Amino acid sequence: MAKKAPPQPGPEGAEKPAGKSKLKLIIVIVLALLLAIGGSVGATWFLLSKSMKKEEAPAAEEHAAPVKQAAIYEPLAPAFVVNFNYNGRQRYMQVTVALMARDQAALDALKVHMPVLRNNLVMLFSSQDFESLTSSVGKEMLRQKATASVQELAQKEVGKTVIEQVLFTNFVLQ
Repeated sequence: MAKKAPPQPGPEGAEKPAGKSKLKLIIVIVLALLLAIGGSVGATWFLLSKSMKKEEAPAAEEHAAPVKQAAIYEPLAPAFVVNFNYNGRQRYMQVTVALMARDQAALDALKVHMPVLRNNLVMLFSSQDFESLTSSVGKEMLRQKATASVQELAQKEVGKTVIEQVLFTNFVLQ
């Protein structure tokens, strides 16, 4: 077998181990990639934060608007009871109503007109078709009509729509 010849000594530093130069090249490439990725992430964050600040400015102005006051509920007692003649039989509807408002002073001003309000609601309830009230859509339509009726009265008597909603807290058909 042939023997390997020992490496010839040459000038100092003429022969470098191949592993060390490849390691340095890999480290330089990895550092360059990390700097590029870091730069792109930083630029993206900077641009997005700038655009988010522009979008938040109108939102901050919206929050500066007056906050809604707490809801005030005024139950109307006693419950409304109306009768219907449906298919030759006597039918009844009992509805307990609550008014939802946000301004106590305006609600107090509307309370002076409570007899007119109750009369309007009784007339509205008794003018309904019994069969339409058996569905949830019919009940919701009646609630919306009651809200419109009360708001119309409030606008006429107090000068503003005091009541935000009319709510049915009990609804019985028999």
